[in-house]
Amino acid sequence: MGLRIDSPAWLLLAILPAVYFTFAWWKSKNRFTREHKFIFFTRVVAVSILIFALAMPTLLLPIKEEQLLFVVDSSASTAGTEEQYTDFLIKALAEKKDHQSVGIYSFDEKFQTQVPLSLLTEDVPEFIGSENESRTNISESIQLATNLADQQKATRIVLLSDGLENVGSISDQLSRMTGSNVEVDTYILNRPESDDVAITSFETPPVAFEGEQQQLIVQVESTKAVQGELLLSQNDQFLSKQSVQIEPGSNTFTLRHASVGEGLLKYQVQLNVHGDALLENNQLTSVTMVESAPHLLVVSSDKLTSPIPSYIDNQVVQVEAIQASDLPYDLSNYLAYDAIIFDNVPGYQVGEAKMTVIEQAVKNFGVGFMMVGGDNSYGLGGYFRTPIEKLLPVEMEVKGKQQLPSLGLIIVMDRSGSMYGNKFELAKEAAARSVELLRDDDTLGFIAFDDRPWEIIEAQTLTDKEEALEKILSVSVGGGTEIYPGLELAYERLSDLKLQRKHVILLTDGQSATQNDYEELITEGLGDHKITLSTVAIGQDADRVLLEELAQFGTGRFYDVSDESTIPAILSRETVMISRTYIEDNPFYPIIRGDAAWTSLFAEGVPQLNAYIATTAKQTATVVAESTKEDPVIAEWMYGLGRTIAYTSDSSGAWSGDFARYSEWGNFWNTAVSRLLPSYSEVPFDIRKSQDGSYAVSDPSGQSSFLDIVAVNEAGEEIESLSEPISPGKSRVSFDADPGLIFLRISNEQNSMYQAGLSIPYSEEYKIQPPNKGLMEEIANRTGGKLLTSPEQAMRNIEFESSESKSIQKWLVLIAMMLFFIDITLRRFGWRMLSGLASKMKKSTDDYVSPVNDTNVAQLLKGKKKR
Repeated sequence: MGLRIDSPAWLLLAILPAVYFTFAWWKSKNRFTREHKFIFFTRVVAVSILIFALAMPTLLLPIKEEQLLFVVDSSASTAGTEEQYTDFLIKALAEKKDHQSVGIYSFDEKFQTQVPLSLLTEDVPEFIGSENESRTNISESIQLATNLADQQKATRIVLLSDGLENVGSISDQLSRMTGSNVEVDTYILNRPESDDVAITSFETPPVAFEGEQQQLIVQVESTKAVQGELLLSQNDQFLSKQSVQIEPGSNTFTLRHASVGEGLLKYQVQLNVHGDALLENNQLTSVTMVESAPHLLVVSSDKLTSPIPSYIDNQVVQVEAIQASDLPYDLSNYLAYDAIIFDNVPGYQVGEAKMTVIEQAVKNFGVGFMMVGGDNSYGLGGYFRTPIEKLLPVEMEVKGKQQLPSLGLIIVMDRSGSMYGNKFELAKEAAARSVELLRDDDTLGFIAFDDRPWEIIEAQTLTDKEEALEKILSVSVGGGTEIYPGLELAYERLSDLKLQRKHVILLTDGQSATQNDYEELITEGLGDHKITLSTVAIGQDADRVLLEELAQFGTGRFYDVSDESTIPAILSRETVMISRTYIEDNPFYPIIRGDAAWTSLFAEGVPQLNAYIATTAKQTATVVAESTKEDPVIAEWMYGLGRTIAYTSDSSGAWSGDFARYSEWGNFWNTAVSRLLPSYSEVPFDIRKSQDGSYAVSDPSGQSSFLDIVAVNEAGEEIESLSEPISPGKSRVSFDADPGLIFLRISNEQNSMYQAGLSIPYSEEYKIQPPNKGLMEEIANRTGGKLLTSPEQAMRNIEFESSESKSIQKWLVLIAMMLFFIDITLRRFGWRMLSGLASKMKKSTDDYVSPVNDTNVAQLLKGKKKR
């Protein structure tokens, strides 16, 4: 048992009382009576105890219990060691003593509890699966294990790992553990030997010209001699295959390829080897910027051809025309173009996933974007509340919405179990967008069905949109699929309503369990009550034949959905389609304004246009041309780094009227394209990878004092990154990204911009490398632990003597208070009075005679007299 003083500075307070009491004793000791001396020393002891209590004394009581926390590496680099660490744990637990608490934990990137810390731990459990085995975070696992332990008890952490950390820094964590009572033993897990071949490096030229012969360097590491094949692809399109003979150790191969295309091109190399132990390390990507003439992508509606490519000067701009369904999903494909034009493309043929990627290409990489009108574009294309609407200079909402005819809309949505997941959430989001498109005096109903209909929102005037949205978004999936009852209920609700337009939208991914007379229901609803019907078939299991037939009966539209992300655009389009007022088809002469690049096109006069799609210009947009109703016809603005243009008339001439026959018609399109093209820096920024995995980005020209860096993955998602200025014109950027390709947009205060692609290789976990014995020894040595060679060593007694702290402060204060009470009592009543009081109490006790005894004496005296 020991004693610890937590606040010794308070002991300095004893100096003044000591001086005072010494002086008082020296001056008065000859006059002190025994009573005075007793009071004096009582007071001295009380004050001393009180000052000692202020110093917060703590008794240290020895604790016999020890804590042992086994922390097992379950990352990919330790694959195949399960039997090894299980055998270690079983043998270690067999040596467990009664006073030892044991906990078992595992880790990769995250820390997991397998068996909580307990005195009763005896068995090794079957481990819970890992969360992210492609990363090893030893630092966090040791920190969390330390936090789980009782800091007052002797603690040993036993780390079973190969020491190949690739997240965090255990060295930094060890510095923070200095002086703690936790020691860390280490035991090296050795992955069983296996035949493995890995691509360790893939290098392509950072910049090339179109048609230039490139040398692509591939480095391969192997544990054996083997025959393999190297497959090369560009932007996910196969290019070539080459057979190679791989020898044990390091191998270097050169692939030759003439660059085809332009912009940021993604190259991917894959190694195929029979009997390879790990497939994760057989593929790498790299990026090359191929420079050539500006490249324009023109997108048209499926099964239609856009006339725009014929208007563009192909001597200046290379034009590629595709249909909406051929649009790619990956960002790298869009960065191969300088600008994109959507020519009357409906949103449901694009889908929100692709829209999101396009928005990132425009915002962060300066790709230009233009939307051209038509009966499938803007609001009629279902672009309300989409990423495309976000980047355009106009909104899909139109002014004068109160002039629309009275509307009634009921959405009938499948909530059967097969709808579970993303498509059900997207369907609810689509319904919510439709609600937002309606006016407050429109009528809305919402019916969800499984094996029976559920009327979530009764058909009534939409007085509270927030409540309607809440009800729609709260719907959950149910049981089977029965279409007819829900559809019948929708027709029943709309039949008696006095509205100018009534419409039903049916969404389902399945087939109805029973057959009913749909034709009679729908044709009667159409003939007697003017109710129209559109249907949406979601996925491969939907009854397409039935749903297309129902749409024909209801004179509506049928949508065959394979991409779930197109559902919101479909419902937005349907909601808009029940009112044709979005199309303004009265011929007019547009009012021209804006800068000289546009106004010069109309120097000889302004041609008449026949029609356009009504939209609303955003507040900061520049309206170049507007109608007599003040609706934008041509508008532009900067969205992030990219310029976007809205032309709300068409490209074919049916709506553009005299403009399509105007002498400047071709110049209009070439002017639009030239304004869409981004301006890149002539001197690229320099990017170099650092040893810690971060990237140093600098401006070799020295013209930049500040660099803005944005990282985006191939799905168009912005990656959280940390950018730190190192010096003027130089920054360090680090980010947490999955293996694959990411893109950097780098710009400075002069708006010079550069695109760069970075290949994020597969995790270090999949490299061919031995355990890091040096790190495991460092961990043990710096914490007072041992590098173990056998399981039994882990259960040895811990040398650190642990103790439990018990504060005695309150007991000292209590004693001091009692002494002060005695002091006060003696001074108030005096020693003699207290002694007299004690004597009286004693005498009173002696004089007291028991009634029983008194009676006995009286009886004896009475008996004596009788004799």
